[in-house]
Amino acid sequence: MNVADLQTFEAVARHGSMNKAASELNTVQSNVTTRIRALEDELGMALFQRHARGVTTTPAGQRVLPFVGRIARLMAEVKSAALDDGRPSGSLSLGSLETTMAIRLSPLLAMFSGKYPEVQLVVTPGTTSNLVREVLESRLEGAFVAGPVSHPDLHQEPMFTEDMVLVTSPAIGSLKALKEVAGLKTITFQLGCSYRQRLESFLADAGIVVARRLEFGSLDAIVNCVAAGIGVTLLPRSVVQAAAKAGRVTMLGLPRAEAKVQTLFVRRRDSYVSSALLAFLETTRRHHAPRPAGKRPRAG
Repeated sequence: MNVADLQTFEAVARHGSMNKAASELNTVQSNVTTRIRALEDELGMALFQRHARGVTTTPAGQRVLPFVGRIARLMAEVKSAALDDGRPSGSLSLGSLETTMAIRLSPLLAMFSGKYPEVQLVVTPGTTSNLVREVLESRLEGAFVAGPVSHPDLHQEPMFTEDMVLVTSPAIGSLKALKEVAGLKTITFQLGCSYRQRLESFLADAGIVVARRLEFGSLDAIVNCVAAGIGVTLLPRSVVQAAAKAGRVTMLGLPRAEAKVQTLFVRRRDSYVSSALLAFLETTRRHHAPRPAGKRPRAG
């Protein structure tokens, strides 16, 4: 049994397919099948049940799976710690909400890459629930997600506060007008998006009936659909300010308690924090730190 065997097992279990696991691991299906059979022979039990649509983990496989992630993570951290001489370098895999990437991270990433060219930074977009899972399973070193988040294995740090607004087409100028829309559609990211959950909760509390939910994977697609009058969404004010100024959409304010959403940076409490990640977090804190208010001019 070696780490490669365990990583192969984890990929097959996650995809439910030998072929898909092979594609992810950049190998051929026969190599994956051979590794799985060797691992099952060594353990003396079947880890997968084969069927026409792929494979599913057996009860034994389900018991083994949690240890695979821990072992792979520890092995990766051993290597990272050995190579880390205090100078930010190597790979850094992070995750982010697409809205955060659009309004917060774009200038920050350019600044960080210019200052630390030896860091190979990769930022993957996703919903809050997906990103939290990726961090917990150690596929990401950390991620920017929408708060609140509660998990004993996660360390979290507040980074930004977003002012959320209800976004509608220009034809709808008030909440009262929104209530009169027949067959209202919500336009959001996929299930697991915390903004989607907030939108549906707000509309339900306001007594607004939603006829249909439309899901998109692109921020531009969501804004364009709202501008075209297809539906309504909930987004940070800074994301849609330009579209609102151009008259493409209308922004409706929310009560303060519902409008303010914190963006958190989360990582595993027990994970090794590399020099690259430390440098990235410090750059983020400096770049987005509140600026002190200027002094009032003296009365003349």
